[in-house]
Amino acid sequence: MSDVAEHLSPIDHIVVLMLENRSFDHMLGWLYTDQGNVSPLGQPFEGLTGSESNPDGAGGKAGVFRINGTRPVDYFMPGADPDEGYRATNKQLFGTAAPGEPAPAATNDGFVADYAATLPLRHRPGWSVYPGTTASDIMGCFTPAALPVLSGLARGYAVADHWFASAPTETMPNRAFVCSGTSQGHLDDGTHTFTTPSVFGLLSDHGIGWAVYGYAKQPLTRGNFPDIHAAASHFGLFPGFRTAAAAGRLPPFTFLEPGWSSTGNSQHPNYDVALGERLIHDVYYALRSGPAWPKTLLVITYDEHGGCYDHVPPPAGATPPDNSVGEFSFDFTRFGVRVPTVLVSPLIEAGTVFRVPEGTTPLDHTSILKSVEQRWNLPSLTARDAAAPGVGPVITLTTARTDDPLAGVTVPTSTGTNPARLETSHLSQVYADLVAHGHIPQ
Repeated sequence: MSDVAEHLSPIDHIVVLMLENRSFDHMLGWLYTDQGNVSPLGQPFEGLTGSESNPDGAGGKAGVFRINGTRPVDYFMPGADPDEGYRATNKQLFGTAAPGEPAPAATNDGFVADYAATLPLRHRPGWSVYPGTTASDIMGCFTPAALPVLSGLARGYAVADHWFASAPTETMPNRAFVCSGTSQGHLDDGTHTFTTPSVFGLLSDHGIGWAVYGYAKQPLTRGNFPDIHAAASHFGLFPGFRTAAAAGRLPPFTFLEPGWSSTGNSQHPNYDVALGERLIHDVYYALRSGPAWPKTLLVITYDEHGGCYDHVPPPAGATPPDNSVGEFSFDFTRFGVRVPTVLVSPLIEAGTVFRVPEGTTPLDHTSILKSVEQRWNLPSLTARDAAAPGVGPVITLTTARTDDPLAGVTVPTSTGTNPARLETSHLSQVYADLVAHGHIPQ
């Protein structure tokens, strides 16, 4: 076992909660701004300064601003769903849908322009827009006070401020990367099933337990991979997760999904972010209250940025998972936009900002795969997860902490009306397709 992998030896349970479509700045950019973007441990933090901006299309600048959670609109920001696909992400980063490969250095100056182009499309039937939404709203970023649960865990344990989506595109390809280390060349949400081996099959092949829980329905992930067709005992709903955690019966690896409906807790724009705060809170306390808590690592992350503003250019130098060229002739040598990731364990020192050394391969979704592989001495699934760093070095304590960073925290509730409450969400449509084709049993 390598020195890096040895950090994970005290961990018997890795639990992953993957939420939807939010960028790092949008959710955690103000985390340490008032402390000069330095953590209590003296570690630098790549957060917002307040000077970040984008051209507003009228010769001026639209600057970042704080979403404080005090207005009815706040937990539905941005007020309409931004565009999030490969071409839109390129526009947000480079100002053009086709920057060429290798791409030039990203400026991250196209978020307002792309949102301005997207908003008229969201006024059509089947979409929703919060009244008064403007293109500059894409620059809004939540304060720690507005997101006391996510921010409290980020401050109380560790925040990974250089964690990137695996591909510069939307949901399904990035969810494929976190489960299998590849999207098999796909860059849009049109592909719902993948033929590649997954982490679930890998664990089964080596006799290691795993479980996937959906919040209110059988998990979407159950229909995505051929080697996940396993005993029904591997799958369940959120109450089953809570019961297993309370009894100390969670397997070594657990993957959690939010509720996918437009009134659910996935935090997909423009749904109620406060409901996702409740979900994070409930997952944390389900684990914390169980007997396995001292040996548990919870990873809270988001599949992709969802078109929300972030000021850090994604790095190049990603290792392609295989030799194939993907859709749009993309070669998978660029990462996606930075996403919020919080690492929670009583074996993590409070106030940690976790990142890998500069000039090395950065953290991305396949770092979850790498961590599972390192902990249980498993082979890699693809070249991407083989090259990825694991999160083991975030475990630095030898004695589990007993303090609770969320003690006294009140979970926020929104006061506005969900503009998307009558919509059928995109992932609900994907779910229905998988059910219709027999990939998810009902």
